[in-house]
Amino acid sequence: METFDSTKRSLFEILRDVHRGKIQLPDFQRGWIWDDNRIKGILASVAKSFPIGAVMLLETGNENVRFKTKPLEGVKLDNEVKPDLLILDGQQRLTSLYQTIVTNEIVTTRNERNYEIKRWYYIDMLKAMDVNYDLEEAIISLNEKKQITEDFGRRIVLDLSKKEFEFENLMYPVCMIDDYSVWRREFNEYWRYDREKSIFWDKFEATIINNFHKYMLPVIILKKENPKEAVCQVFEKVNTGGVSLNVFELLTATFAADEFDLKTDWQKIKDEFTNFKLLSRVSNTDVIQAITLLATYNYRLNRAKQNIPGEELPAVSCKRKDMLNLSLQDYKKYRDPVVQGFIKASRILSENYIYTARDLPYNTQLIPMAAILAVLGDKIDNIGYKNKLMQWYWCGVFGELYGSANETRYALDLPQVINWIENDGPEPKTIYDANFSPSRLHTLRTRNSAAYKGIYALLMADETKDWLSATKINFSTYFSESIDIHHIFPVAWCLKNGISKDDYNCIINKTPLSSRTNRIVSGEAPSKYLLRIQKHAGVSDEEFQNILKSHVLSPELLYADDFENFFIDRKEKILQRIEKAMNKSIPREAIQSEEGVYMDEESEE
Repeated sequence: METFDSTKRSLFEILRDVHRGKIQLPDFQRGWIWDDNRIKGILASVAKSFPIGAVMLLETGNENVRFKTKPLEGVKLDNEVKPDLLILDGQQRLTSLYQTIVTNEIVTTRNERNYEIKRWYYIDMLKAMDVNYDLEEAIISLNEKKQITEDFGRRIVLDLSKKEFEFENLMYPVCMIDDYSVWRREFNEYWRYDREKSIFWDKFEATIINNFHKYMLPVIILKKENPKEAVCQVFEKVNTGGVSLNVFELLTATFAADEFDLKTDWQKIKDEFTNFKLLSRVSNTDVIQAITLLATYNYRLNRAKQNIPGEELPAVSCKRKDMLNLSLQDYKKYRDPVVQGFIKASRILSENYIYTARDLPYNTQLIPMAAILAVLGDKIDNIGYKNKLMQWYWCGVFGELYGSANETRYALDLPQVINWIENDGPEPKTIYDANFSPSRLHTLRTRNSAAYKGIYALLMADETKDWLSATKINFSTYFSESIDIHHIFPVAWCLKNGISKDDYNCIINKTPLSSRTNRIVSGEAPSKYLLRIQKHAGVSDEEFQNILKSHVLSPELLYADDFENFFIDRKEKILQRIEKAMNKSIPREAIQSEEGVYMDEESEE
C-alpha cells in the first residue's frame, strides 16, 4: 500500500482552503513562531518563484487516527468546520503567508531580539523592479502606524498611513496581492491614468504579482490509512520548526478528540504526588508509560485466558508506538491503579531510606515498580512479597541495569516479578543479570551514579545514628538535621597525608551525617575530631563506639588514623551490605556487568 501521494497545488488554492477551515492543524502542533525577517524572506522567495519547500498534509477520516484540530493562527471561522487535511509540516510557512497575504490585518510577530512586534508588510515597487536590488530588500515591514521612523520615533522616514501615501511612494501592500485589481484601479485613478505609471504597474503585475498567483507548492499528502504512530513519527522527522513533541502531547491531542483533557488530568495527578518528595521528578510520560505497561500486561493475560497459543499472545510492551496506541478507555481504567502504584513505591522506598528524588538511584525504575505495585495492590503489605520486591529493586540499582534499553527491561520486569512474587516462579531476569564488582566502589564518587545513591541508602539502614545528636537517622531527622553524605577522613587531612584522591573521594570514605556534625569534623584527623564530637555529644565511650559502628565501620581504625586498613575494612563491610540487599554473593574478584551503564565520577558535588 502506498502511504502518500505527491502533487503540486496553487499557493492561493491552499491559502483559501486554510481560510475556509478545510486545512487545519492537529492540536499537538505548537504555536506560530516565525520572526519578521523570516516572514520577509519567504515573501521574497515566492515573489521570485523560488522553492520554499514541500508542505506535508494528512488526510482526515481515519477513526483510529483522530486528533483535536485547530485552525491556523489568524483564521476566523464562523462555525466549527471539520477539516479535510491536517498540516504535519509547513505550519510556519503557511501561517506566515496566510497572515500577510489573506487577512488584511496587522501581523503580530517578533524581532531579532525576540521581542513581540506588530507589522504591516509592503513591497517597494521600485526596488522590486530594479535589477540592482535583491528582491528581499524590496520587502519591508512597518509599525502599527504604517510608518518607519528614526531617532527613537521623532523623525518619520516613511509614512504609509493613508492609501494615497502608498500610491505616492510606490509601496504595494502585501495584503492586497490576493485582490490586486482594486488597488490597481485606485492606483491608476490616483495617478490620473498616467501612461508611464500604468506601464510601470503592468510590469510590476507581470513580474511580481503574477508570481504569487502562479506559484505552485509541492504537496505531499499522507493517506488516512496510515497508523497513528506512523503519522506522529513522520511529523517529528520532517517538521522544519525543529519542535520535538513527546508522547504526552500527542496523546493529549488524541484524547481531546474524545473531549478528554489529559493536561488537566495530569495536573490532578501532580497534585496527588505533591506530598511525596520522591515523586517530584516523575513526568507525565513516565505515568503514561506505566499505564501502557499495565494495559498491555492485562491484555495479554485476558487473551491467555481465552486459550490463545503462547506464540500468538500479544506482547507486554511500553515502547513509543504502544504508548501512542493507548486508548482513552485503557487510560481511564488503569490510571488510578498506576498512580497509587507510584505512591506505594514512594512509601516503600522511604522505608528503605530513599527520601527524595535527588537520592533516587533511577527515576526510570519507578515505572515498572509502579506497574508491579498496581498489580499487587494491598498484597504488598505481605512482608515476604515486599522483601522480594526490594531484592528486585536493589539488583536493578547495584547491577546498574536501568541506564539504557529500559523499555525492553520494563516489559520483562512486570510479568516476571509478579510471577516470582505471587507464584514462586523463576527468578526475574533483572536479578539474574545483576552483578556488582568490588572495584566499582572505588569509582563511586558523586550522586550521578545510581549505585552511589543505593549505598548511601544502605548506610542509613542499620539503626544509623548521627555522631553528635545520637539520634537515629530516619525520615524526620533526615530533613530536620539536614543529613547529607560527608567524608570520614577529611579531604584536608587526606591531602596532607598523601592519600589518593580516588580513595578518599569515593563512597568507602563517606557516611551520612548532619551538617552540624560535619562542621565539627573540620579538616582534622579522626582521632582528634572524634574526641571533640564525643565531648559535645556528652555520651559514654561505649555508647559513642556503638554510634560509630552504626556507620558500618570499625572505630579503632579511626582512632588510629589508619586510613589504609579503614579503607579495606569498610570496603568489605559495604560489600556485605550490598550482598544482603541483592541476596546474591559478590565474588571478591572484579566482575563488571555488561549491561550496566555507569560513569566514573571525578568531582564531588
